[in-house]
Amino acid sequence: MHKRTLGNSTLEVSALGLGCMGMSFGYGPPGEKQAMIKVIRRAVERGVTLFDTAEVYGPFKNEQLVGEALAPFRPQVVIATKFGFRIVHGERQPGLDSRPEHIREVADASLKRLGIETIDLFYQHRVDPDVPIEDVAGAVKDLIRAGKVRHFGLSEAGVDTIRRAHAVQPVTAVQSEYSLWWREPEKELLPALEALGIGFVPYSPLGRGFLTGKIDETTTFDATDFRNSVPRFTPEARKANKALVDALAGIAARKDVTPAQLALAWLLAQKPWIVPIPGTTKLHRLGENLAAADIELNAQDLRDIGAATARISVQGDRYPEHLTRLVGR
Repeated sequence: MHKRTLGNSTLEVSALGLGCMGMSFGYGPPGEKQAMIKVIRRAVERGVTLFDTAEVYGPFKNEQLVGEALAPFRPQVVIATKFGFRIVHGERQPGLDSRPEHIREVADASLKRLGIETIDLFYQHRVDPDVPIEDVAGAVKDLIRAGKVRHFGLSEAGVDTIRRAHAVQPVTAVQSEYSLWWREPEKELLPALEALGIGFVPYSPLGRGFLTGKIDETTTFDATDFRNSVPRFTPEARKANKALVDALAGIAARKDVTPAQLALAWLLAQKPWIVPIPGTTKLHRLGENLAAADIELNAQDLRDIGAATARISVQGDRYPEHLTRLVGR
């Protein structure tokens, strides 16, 4: 797989990464450990070098899984993890915590769980309104000086926050949701990142699975699946939003690719410093997703996609209200 550089940094990664959250958290029961290790290691074999996790996924279980799976390949992979939530006795608590002393504690704990000496990319998971971003950036800068972290990232941060953080410690990458059914980053975020020389790592590039075309209004989710609480995934919203998937499916069929591959190829075509991180727990889906890196979309393809999606208004918010309050700060 070809490589991309995140912004003006020295961090070079595969054009597509692997989001590992769903293996342990968020989309129903955790996957069987050895099966998930097999998926991660197959990704390495296919040329993936960027693997995304966080302490809160589990909590802790996903970092342990990723660390074990990637141990034989450490020199050739980039491991990204995140700090910023409150976790007590292995349970996530309400609120955020990006106090510098807590950031240092999380870094040390994540290093142990991952079994590594340096975190390649350390994101603030959500912006903490009670801690100045300059203090957060300064804490990560100290960790970089200490050799515990290589690169600083932000997740779901607003443009002003990104600029302020970047002035203290250069931000290598910003991670936010971006896909053909959530294009808000195009308004302010992407122009700001381009101006600042910061890479962009879209999560949920397949719309939490919806853009695969395998979900409709009759689909049922496990009781522990996060999508049960998402307004965009009510049966009514899914029925309305199927129009978007149907439009993309027609274009995908003409290109002899799947809707998922078309959605990922579209993201890759937006900017050379964008690195999506689709997640999966299935080997065949991994292969399908990674094949998107070899799909070339020409100018007419992009116009067709733009015209098809412009006619459709996606229904439902991407997060329930209590989580919407945590993004774009």
